[in-house]
Amino acid sequence: MIKLLYQRIKLFSSSRKEFYLFLKDILGFYPGNLKLYDIAFIHKSASTTDSMGNLINNERLEYLGDAILGAVVAEFLYNRFPQRGEGFLTQMRSKLVNRAFLTQLTNETGLHRFIKSRTIGNTTASNIYGDAFEALIGAIYLDKGFDKARYVIIKRFLNGYVDLNKMEELDNNYKSQLIEWGQKNKLEVNFLTEEENTPNSKFSIFVSTVEIGNEVKGKGYGSSKKESQQNAARDAIQNTASASTDDQAS
Repeated sequence: MIKLLYQRIKLFSSSRKEFYLFLKDILGFYPGNLKLYDIAFIHKSASTTDSMGNLINNERLEYLGDAILGAVVAEFLYNRFPQRGEGFLTQMRSKLVNRAFLTQLTNETGLHRFIKSRTIGNTTASNIYGDAFEALIGAIYLDKGFDKARYVIIKRFLNGYVDLNKMEELDNNYKSQLIEWGQKNKLEVNFLTEEENTPNSKFSIFVSTVEIGNEVKGKGYGSSKKESQQNAARDAIQNTASASTDDQAS
């Protein structure tokens, strides 16, 4: 108790005050092991080293948080939709744990403001924000245990920021949507993906373009081939929808 009180007194006199007060507001409790939460927001591109030369970043916490998030969301949906089958539950879980949604959630909560990263370009189109969210869940689990992690996921995030009715209607497999649209309209849809090394970083980024009828209609970036193609497909869908609207207006 005395150690915890000392930590809080030290915290409120430090430059980290804003970060931990924000976490308390978002999570509903004060962090115990403050170091875990610091690490949760360090992307691998901003890794530091400890006295033994080991890298310090959020990859291990992300791995742990990913497993916990998946289990909690699966249980939550199982109880929330008692009459729905496995296929529906699997699709809903995928929507709630995919990187695009976790990135959106990280932005809506304001957690993105505290992520440390040295990558350049559009980080909202990469896994950085979603990874940090999962790492945060991992930090909560190690700091407070499974029940507290479960409470935060369900009560603070799912109940606070997610509209399940809208989520149920959402189809976020943009690549599948685009290919299906192409088949219906007898148009060939092709994806071209290249891996690029970004300056001042040892990490690569994937760039995908979408060609519809030999014309480039969309472009997307991501830290994986799959993610970049989904972002490119979404861009192409938006562009084709805008073109259709313009044609109708003229």
